[in-house]
Amino acid sequence: MSIKVEKVSKVYGSQKALNEVSFEIEKGEIVGFLGPNGAGKSTMMKILTGYIPQSSGVARICELNTSDSGLEAKSKIGYLPENNPLYLDMYVREYLEFVANIYGLGHDRIDLMIKKTGLSKEKHKLIGSLSKGYRQRVGLAQALIHDPEVLILDEPTTGLDPNQLVEIRNLIKEIGSNKTVMLSTHIMQEVEAICDRVIIINKGEIVANKKIEDLYKTNSDRNLISIEFNDTVSKSDLQNIKYVLEVIENGKNQFEISCSSKHDLRSVLFDFAVANKRSVLQMNMKEQKLEDVFHRLTN
Repeated sequence: MSIKVEKVSKVYGSQKALNEVSFEIEKGEIVGFLGPNGAGKSTMMKILTGYIPQSSGVARICELNTSDSGLEAKSKIGYLPENNPLYLDMYVREYLEFVANIYGLGHDRIDLMIKKTGLSKEKHKLIGSLSKGYRQRVGLAQALIHDPEVLILDEPTTGLDPNQLVEIRNLIKEIGSNKTVMLSTHIMQEVEAICDRVIIINKGEIVANKKIEDLYKTNSDRNLISIEFNDTVSKSDLQNIKYVLEVIENGKNQFEISCSSKHDLRSVLFDFAVANKRSVLQMNMKEQKLEDVFHRLTN
């Protein structure tokens, strides 16, 4: 098992950031680690990479306890943190040479990483002069340079344009064929395009741990209706309509309503609008996506 987390908790003063979190990730898996801001994602990643200790529980990388085998466990990991700390006054190749020297690697490995991450045209530029997208590539190159068994990526596609997104997605998929990849992101399309499985954390606890197709099947007993009214409507009044299971407010006078798949409530919602002297500006039955499941599990 490449990553194994057993009942890990983290407490900051009176605040519990993680509460007995457990999960496993095998070699060859690309797993999306998802959650709203403050859910505990970055805390979990920092514990796995040895940046901070857990308050209780055990975290293992390639069978090594991260608390007892600090440097050895870290040597198995490539890590791209969310803020991607780089030496901005160094040149791209100079920086990668610096990282390679730490691991005792030669120029061939540096050249390979520059090519793989699409940095060939930028390798003689100052990192500080690069766009955010290219800085992300430099961060990925340093994370991969020592050929780690486990890759932990915190918001790896931040700042990339659509073309760069496709290139980095393909790179992550290629890496994931023979490594373990744990990927944190707020972009659900990214997860659907790259990941085999998702782990969703909310308020420090795991609320889902399934393959994406299984997550859809679990929630296939619901219809999702998107509706927008011309004026204010009470969320609680919508919630009280028969067969409505959940109401999520998505904007001004905009709602997502879930109901049993046995019931199509569109005509009922039209009648509700008329009874409340409101007009329906738009309404449609939505195809269920990961974003919808995520909202349901974390709201």
